Amino acid sequence: MNRCLELAALGELYTAPNPMVGCVIVYKDTIVAEGYHEKYGGAHAEVQAFASLDESIDVYKCTVYVSLEPCSHFGKTPPCADLIVAKKPKRVVIGMLDPHEKVAGKGIKKLLEAGINIHVGVLEEECKILNKRFIKAHTRQLPYVTLKWAETQDGYMASTTGQVKISDPKNDVFVHQLRATHQAILVGAATVNTDNPMLDVRHSEGTNPVKVVYSPKLSVDRDSELFKTGKALIYSNEPGEECENYSVINIAGGGIKAMLSDLHRKGIHSVLVEGGPTLLQEFLTKDLWDEAIVLKSNTNWNAGIKAPWIGIPSLREIKQHQDLIKYFIPRK
Repeated sequence: MNRCLELAALGELYTAPNPMVGCVIVYKDTIVAEGYHEKYGGAHAEVQAFASLDESIDVYKCTVYVSLEPCSHFGKTPPCADLIVAKKPKRVVIGMLDPHEKVAGKGIKKLLEAGINIHVGVLEEECKILNKRFIKAHTRQLPYVTLKWAETQDGYMASTTGQVKISDPKNDVFVHQLRATHQAILVGAATVNTDNPMLDVRHSEGTNPVKVVYSPKLSVDRDSELFKTGKALIYSNEPGEECENYSVINIAGGGIKAMLSDLHRKGIHSVLVEGGPTLLQEFLTKDLWDEAIVLKSNTNWNAGIKAPWIGIPSLREIKQHQDLIKYFIPRK
């Protein structure tokens, strides 16, 4: 199962909104075939694994390991549970149940009805952590929200005299990797108007996330850089509007919760919030976040705009270049 997780993680940049899944086939205690879900719309892990299995090997004597319950419905590809039933391995070991409403135990039911020996829950917690975004989307109907900001040693995240970079430039790759692993990137109107960010992926492999701006009063400058490529989503209390480079979506005073609900309806399962202190603090105060990543520099400013207050200790800290990267998970 550890190998299944390693394989699954290889698809992190391209599988969303699908889950990451890895599969290995074992014959006489030896891995003889493996596969993973490489990209959304592509072959699933089980299909890849069976395709790589040598025809001389007796599948009936094999054990199939897969990190997520095999799907049981027709989507962009046929059901993997049907494939496994047709191949007739002696045993299937599954990391975790699939929370997707179209699966949710139905894949396991098919395997059991076919007389296949099943074992569920191996490295279950690790499997859940890998697909935390997929799980939240299908259990709470909201995207997984990651807050990200940089702050000085003494807790400031912005200067009152203009834009000043805080984090080590060498960590730009890390930041862009974060962007590449999220389906959407979100900022407020003030960040757009002050910093004029592009909000794209330049220093890492991966696709650009959907650009999202929270602008209740529709005060965002729509001539900004981020509106020049792709199509952005602007959430506002003002009337909706459809333009070539952006859509204004009216949330009728529903705030960030209404915005997140609409993003989920659009198939977005993960959002990286790179906004200013006011927007970030609102996510924290309203408990609408799942993870926070803070790049703490080794510099002191002694003045400026204070960073948000989390109020809990970090889960872990990693020294990377000149920054200390701190990870936070909310108490539930």
